[in-house]
Amino acid sequence: MKVAFALEMEWGLKHHSEIYAGCQRFANEAKWATSIIPNSPKVLETGTYDGIVARVGTSFHKMAQHKKIPLVNVWQNSPVREVTSVFSNSCKAGTIAAEHLLGRGLRRFGFLGFNRDRADLQQLDGYTETLKSEGFQSSTFKFNRSVIEGNAEGWEQFIFQLRKWVNGLQPPVGIHATSDINCRYLIEICKSLELKIPHDLAIVGSGNEPLICNSPYPSLTSIDKNFEEVGYQAAKLLDEMMKTGKSSKEAKYCQPQGIAPRQSTDSYASDHPKVALALRYIAESANHRIKVNDVVNAVATNRRTLERNFREFTGRTIAQEISRMRIERAKRLMVESDLSFKELSAELGYRNSDHFYKSFLRSEGQTPSSFRKARIKNL
Repeated sequence: MKVAFALEMEWGLKHHSEIYAGCQRFANEAKWATSIIPNSPKVLETGTYDGIVARVGTSFHKMAQHKKIPLVNVWQNSPVREVTSVFSNSCKAGTIAAEHLLGRGLRRFGFLGFNRDRADLQQLDGYTETLKSEGFQSSTFKFNRSVIEGNAEGWEQFIFQLRKWVNGLQPPVGIHATSDINCRYLIEICKSLELKIPHDLAIVGSGNEPLICNSPYPSLTSIDKNFEEVGYQAAKLLDEMMKTGKSSKEAKYCQPQGIAPRQSTDSYASDHPKVALALRYIAESANHRIKVNDVVNAVATNRRTLERNFREFTGRTIAQEISRMRIERAKRLMVESDLSFKELSAELGYRNSDHFYKSFLRSEGQTPSSFRKARIKNL
């Protein structure tokens, strides 16, 4: 079989390279001869292919039909609807983002995404429906993609309107943006307004792009939408089409890989002033070997009262929050650094590596080495 991938590989986002990697993984298993081709119908006029996975546009689709070439689409905003397609489940991604922010104790929420983008609108649906099921609503900021692409005047207007929207939010608030780069715009605006991340705004992105997420400070929590699996399933569907001659007009959706927690949500929110102070102290000091009394002393209040209020507003004890924060830091460091488990244990204030191992296994249901291998594989 001779198969081509028309995926616009020159784009820098790992979204595209991951889809290609998934396609190629199946191609290797199926022993296909493969080519990367431009996303242009002219290529199909002279090339001979048994099947193609592509970001399918109208003219490309027409030429593939004319040449009777089986075609699978991986572009959710494709103008062509009558084509076999595979996408990431953006609705589920929105649900994951909402659940993560709710789990941080947040009770006010916002959403930042593109207008007229099918994936973004599905992500918004999953996000708002999950919040609604818990009795919460979200402020939404949507804009046209064309506004920020090569248009200086449009860009200035976008930043002005985004700044106005952020300025109208009441901290602490959780924000989900459907693009990691849009999160970076948001973070810069927060800095200019002297809003602290994650204490005033906790931010969850989407895409888990390592170059964007890992630096600069704060690193960005993001949804991994599992685009490699999208590519693999697209190639698998193409294989079935080439063998049977049958196609499906119903899109197939792949589940997101999950969430990669980083500094932008590395806190727990509360409207109670003493509890908020305690949470901030824990977030800033969890990598030291702090105890409950250290938190009580930092907040300068009665231990029994603080413990009662803390449990009431967070659903956790102070000791549980210290442990949770350490585990979250550990998960981030295992992905972002090459520290050994012994070095990680020391960095995070554990007595020794055995103490860290047992604490992580009890909290996450898997060993630190299993977690690190799974996460690094999906970067």
